[in-house]
Amino acid sequence: MKTVDLTTIEIFKTNVNDPESASAIIKRLEATFPSYLFNFDLQDCDRILRVESITGQVNTKDLIAMVKEEKVNIEILE
Repeated sequence: MKTVDLTTIEIFKTNVNDPESASAIIKRLEATFPSYLFNFDLQDCDRILRVESITGQVNTKDLIAMVKEEKVNIEILE
């Protein structure tokens, strides 16, 4: 039987500068999107937020709206 890998990864450019803000955003996102894995790369010039969904597509619209509520600039990195 063939298994299908449904993992989806989205990369976002943000303006998050400090680990405390990144941690607070991740905690809020984890509460809303429990099937996603999140991590920030604050060393990258684009202050990357990496989102991995093991159940299919990432709900980018709702995720972006939630992060913007935290007064953070966020956009999908092409």
